[in-house]
Amino acid sequence: FCPGCQALQPPAPRPDLFRLMDCDRSFRIDAQQLQRRFRSLQRAVHPDRFGQRPPKEQFYSEQHSSLINKAYRTLLNPLSRGLYLLELSGVEPVQETDSDADSAFLMEIMEINEKLAEAKNENNLEEIETLIKVKQEELTKEVTTAFERGDLQEAKKLLAKMKYFANLEDKLKAKKVPS
Repeated sequence: FCPGCQALQPPAPRPDLFRLMDCDRSFRIDAQQLQRRFRSLQRAVHPDRFGQRPPKEQFYSEQHSSLINKAYRTLLNPLSRGLYLLELSGVEPVQETDSDADSAFLMEIMEINEKLAEAKNENNLEEIETLIKVKQEELTKEVTTAFERGDLQEAKKLLAKMKYFANLEDKLKAKKVPS
C-alpha cells in the first residue's frame, strides 16, 4: 500500500516467497505460522475488499491474492519448497534423472507402480497410500538434513526421488477417484 494515499500498489516482479510469507529462508517451516500469515495477507488484499476501488487497484488486488496463494502452496508442500530453495540458491532444476538412476530405488518405484496397477480394492490402495506417505516422510527428513548441512546437491538428488513419489501419489489419487 502507498504510505501516503493507502492505494494498493502492484506486486514486485519476482518477490521472495519466504519474505512475503514472513518465513525464514529454510526448508524447515512453521506450517501454523505460514497459515496465519496467509490468512492475514489475504484479508488485507482479497479482491472482495476492492470491489469499490479503482480498476487498477482491483487488478493489483487480484495479482497480490494470486501471488499469496502461490507462495502459500509453494512453501507448504515440502517438494515445491525444496525445489524453490534450490532455485533461490542458483541450483539447476531437478530432473527425473537426478536420482542417479539408483537401480534399487528405481526397482522400488517400479514395484509400487505395479502394485498400483494391479490394485483391486480400497484396502490395496490404502496399503499403497501408507507406503508412499512413509517414504515421503523419510525423504522429507533426509532433505531437511541435507539443507541444514548446506549440501544442495544431496538435497537435489533427494528431491528428485520425492518427485517420483509425488507422481505415484498423483496416480494413486486418480485411481481412487471413481470414474
